[in-house]
Amino acid sequence: MDIAKRVYDHAWRIDPVVRSLLDTDFYKLLMAQTVFRRNADVEVEFSLINRSRHVPLANLVDEAELREQLDHIRTLRLTRGESTWLRGNTFYGKRQMFTPEFMEWLEGFRMPEYHLEKRDEQYVLTFRGPWAEAMMWEIPALAVLMELRSRAVLNGMGYFELQVLYARAMTRVWEKIERLRKLPDLRISDFGTRRRHSFLWQDWCVQAMIEGLGERFTGSSNCLIAMRRDIEAIGTNAHELPMVTAALAEDDAALAEAPYKVLEDWHEDYDGNLRIILPDTFGTRSFLERAPDWLATWTGIRIDSGLPEEGAEAAIAWWESRGQDPREKLVIFSDSLDVDRIEALHAQFHGRVRLSFGWGTLLTNDFRGLVADDRLAPFSLVCKAVSANGRPTVKLSDNPAKAIGPPEEIARYKRVFGVGEQKEMEVIV
Repeated sequence: MDIAKRVYDHAWRIDPVVRSLLDTDFYKLLMAQTVFRRNADVEVEFSLINRSRHVPLANLVDEAELREQLDHIRTLRLTRGESTWLRGNTFYGKRQMFTPEFMEWLEGFRMPEYHLEKRDEQYVLTFRGPWAEAMMWEIPALAVLMELRSRAVLNGMGYFELQVLYARAMTRVWEKIERLRKLPDLRISDFGTRRRHSFLWQDWCVQAMIEGLGERFTGSSNCLIAMRRDIEAIGTNAHELPMVTAALAEDDAALAEAPYKVLEDWHEDYDGNLRIILPDTFGTRSFLERAPDWLATWTGIRIDSGLPEEGAEAAIAWWESRGQDPREKLVIFSDSLDVDRIEALHAQFHGRVRLSFGWGTLLTNDFRGLVADDRLAPFSLVCKAVSANGRPTVKLSDNPAKAIGPPEEIARYKRVFGVGEQKEMEVIV
């Protein structure tokens, strides 16, 4: 694939950013199944949040083009081949990960309506509806906005200029891969769908990882790429489940138990598979202090905010306090990773735990310094559940710069979960 030529040829009436409902992250389908089973009647609103306010998205991305892309996504349905892959493939060693009832729903699914407007140089983009439907917008909406921004910056560049740009970006990725080759027992996967430069670029990066790292590259979070490249689809669950479940809690006691109720249901829904804990939604320290003993027997923990070294050390201490051997446990690092950080974390924790890395934006969108004024530098764009049945959701995180929710609810959650002073850190991606 000549990526430069494809970018140069973007003068077509519409060149869809998202061409398949499977162009999403695996964890969305896993979570959608448990939501479909347990919370089909919950009404949820998702909203776009640009944490990098210095990037004026509404000035960079044409509104008519954005609407055209979003409207195209609403026409998509699973193909027969995609449905067959989901129904018959083995995921994490388990056959028939998705139930016939969920697959029947998914095969008839189409994206619900969206609301879009401009406000203060940013887009207000929201999705409302039954939880299992509205949640499916998160990944494609982010992918569309990120790629349209890339296209806007690249528009007007000549073919040879684009060739040089992508040659430099390819060299950068390959140099990173060559450094990663030196790390013993490395396990790393692609987590870069949400804030990728483009679908074609993510697919190229995955192919480079396959060739450069072999079995040390464990798969991709992107279902479509995993299917096409015959690799493992990677993912379990995300902050969305405890955020919405907590918002539905009737009192403080139910709120305090919400994160553990989510994982109890998850364990039941997936027959003891996919047992990875994401503890930072309402603060890692308080989550581990209050966690029931049965959670310590789970496979591992994903570290997704705060200082990753502190999160991993806290996990190790917690496992030891519960009579578990950390060397048998999996720690997955997934926040703002690049090669320097991966090397440092590997040096600190190799041999102490089983290590894995979910490499995201700085794998699939590292064009820093490659165009004038750094206009292709990645930025932090998210799409989060902001309400459930009319109640606001909250995310505290281990980094207060990532906190979401009304101030009074954030204060309440900090009280209920015993979250004390937090240190704010820069959000890179």
